[in-house]
Amino acid sequence: MTTYGQLAIETVGLEKAFGDQKAVAGITLRVPAGSVFGFLGPNGSGKTTTIRMLLGLAEATKGEINLLGYSIPKQLADVLPKVGALVEGPAFYPYMSGRNNLIRMDSADRNSNSRTREQRVDAALERVGLSNAAKKKVHAYSLGMKQRLGLANALLKPRELLILDEPTNGLDPQGTREVRNLIRSLASEGITIFLSSHLLSEIEQLCSHVAVMRAGEIVAQGSMNELRSNGQTRLILEVDQVAEAKAILKAAGISKTKIIGRKLICSVDSEMDVAKLNQELVAKKISVSEIRLEHPSLEEYFVDLTGEGFEVVR
Repeated sequence: MTTYGQLAIETVGLEKAFGDQKAVAGITLRVPAGSVFGFLGPNGSGKTTTIRMLLGLAEATKGEINLLGYSIPKQLADVLPKVGALVEGPAFYPYMSGRNNLIRMDSADRNSNSRTREQRVDAALERVGLSNAAKKKVHAYSLGMKQRLGLANALLKPRELLILDEPTNGLDPQGTREVRNLIRSLASEGITIFLSSHLLSEIEQLCSHVAVMRAGEIVAQGSMNELRSNGQTRLILEVDQVAEAKAILKAAGISKTKIIGRKLICSVDSEMDVAKLNQELVAKKISVSEIRLEHPSLEEYFVDLTGEGFEVVR
């Protein structure tokens, strides 16, 4: 396994089977230390099962897990104090206040410092914007408030790694912006953020790296820039002489062209010289009303990979 300092999370051949059904089918994850890593996939693709194995909440059927240089589950007790997590929505005592819930949870942690407990709880509540609701009973919290209380729990102690499963679930637009700003702030401190989401816009706005899951398998992984470069660039050309323009494209080595009325659409190299092509068309007395390269969006690329759409509401 790679030594910590390069990768905050690494899995090799990680698998989780339920009978004959593989929820996670031998995946290899490589999460660079200090990155904001997006774990993207449609609901039911295996993201939460993977996270549960990373945290020792579910036993892997096969494979290796390395977290901050520690082998999981063998060294789980050693690494957990360095890891904050929000998985499958927070669970709290409904008739206790938000503040008292956090105090109780911190008290249950044998590694926590009782002398700084109340100060740390108040600081965590302030950080997630719940100071004014600290004394309110949790049963009166909205789903979004409970989500932020779960984040506060993950931040009760300094962390090297945060693992967040759908952290903006249930939040209104303002709450979503607050959580995104909080994640950016934490990342600026050098904390590695592993963020699971089915929201493409969330991944695009926050993440430096991403892995895409489909049906228990990773179908793409790398930096955002690397993945953006994987999509196919298209040439959009509208002319008054379609057949003549098609012949010029064919002479340039572009043989597969889709024609819609006066428009020609074809896959091309992202570095294609559009100005040169335009000069050739004009020289042949072909009137060009539109010529441009259309670079694929991440949404199109991910849909091609998974066969499913992603929610992109901002």
